[in-house]
Amino acid sequence: MELYESQRAMRNMRKAAMQRGVVAVLDVGTSKIACLVLKFDGDVRQDAEGDGVGSLAGQAGFRVIGAATTRSRGVRFGEITSMSETERAIRTEGKEAKKMAQVRVDHVIACFSGAEPRSYGLTGRVELAGQQVSEQDVSRVLAACDMPDYGEGREVLHAQPVNFALDHRSGLSDPRGQIGYSLATDLHMLTVEATAVQNLLHCVKRCDLELAGVASSAYMSGISTLVEDEQELGAACIDMGGGTTTISIFLKKHMIYADAVRMGGDHVTSDISMALQIPTANAERLKTFYGGVVATGMDDRERIEIGGETGDYEFDRRTVTRAELIGIMRPRVEEILEEVRHCLDAAGFDHLPNQQIVLTGGASQIPGLDGLASKILGSQLRLGRPLRVHGLPQAATGPGFASAVGMCLFAAHPQDEWWDFDLPLDRYPARSLKRAVRWFRDNW
Repeated sequence: MELYESQRAMRNMRKAAMQRGVVAVLDVGTSKIACLVLKFDGDVRQDAEGDGVGSLAGQAGFRVIGAATTRSRGVRFGEITSMSETERAIRTEGKEAKKMAQVRVDHVIACFSGAEPRSYGLTGRVELAGQQVSEQDVSRVLAACDMPDYGEGREVLHAQPVNFALDHRSGLSDPRGQIGYSLATDLHMLTVEATAVQNLLHCVKRCDLELAGVASSAYMSGISTLVEDEQELGAACIDMGGGTTTISIFLKKHMIYADAVRMGGDHVTSDISMALQIPTANAERLKTFYGGVVATGMDDRERIEIGGETGDYEFDRRTVTRAELIGIMRPRVEEILEEVRHCLDAAGFDHLPNQQIVLTGGASQIPGLDGLASKILGSQLRLGRPLRVHGLPQAATGPGFASAVGMCLFAAHPQDEWWDFDLPLDRYPARSLKRAVRWFRDNW
């Protein structure tokens, strides 16, 4: 209930920020924190006030006027573990981005990847008197959804109507104004651990900024890397970050499932660091310059200097073949992909009409990864970069910025969420124990 209120408050705050024309987006990751400052012109403000059920149509109306990234501190597995360090990183970040944008920024929309996301599919139905469907009826049908008992200490992060059915016609994105006798909806709800959201809120406040929205980075990456057809026909976006790998599945332009695996590129780095007994920074360098997951005959002969500053001449002069380095990296990458496969199976991904998979995120740049991933996950796989956005600096166009760019699109064209409708408070969904899992297998 509290989050319902705070989400509404954030939504109103975002409208205020839109009217002022400037809002910042913040992607709090395990390996980096990215901040982009957006400037909106007139068109978007009308759009934000309008009542269109928000699909991410077009991206005119805003441009990036400031950008900064900094190495993340105090974040593990996508969750804040040291408040003061993360606060310092966000402050550094904000200052740089504001300096580049040369405007004052008060409002920020943030996304994060950890917090053990769980997806629920809910359904609701109400009877109508054969009149036009009104805003009130949409509120009523959302309120009629059976709430699962999602457990103590968890909060709803997203709750989106992904489909409406009027009498026997399913697949409507907006039933308002149409005439019928029975209105039903499918709602996708994503819950996360409450403390992760509270820590983020608290951290942003300590940086003298107002949080005007909070989102799941799995969702944001999907918005920015899946093309329109993929979002419509069914696709999964796998975002391999430093500390977590997030998964989101889209169908009919809506996210219908999200999950996260608590492993990413940093785990590959730490495997190298432990196997070769070298500092993490050196391991990261070896991974970036020489890493890979598929060894060829050449790789046995290519020797790489490990380097080191221990002062022990023999130890610091060691070399490793590229094949040995690949031998260290591959098992961990396979493990991450197997976990992702497990999540996709649990979601019933193979029941979708189309099974396109898009790999993105900083760790997706390991050479040979796409070939290995298509063996483990499925043949319809491609590497994805985020969409081009007006004013985005070249340095921020890589796969590592998928969720940051998704935030820009989300800020400009938010999709309707539950709290955008005035649900009668006494009708606020009761927590029933009905757990609707794999519901979309039956409903699509």
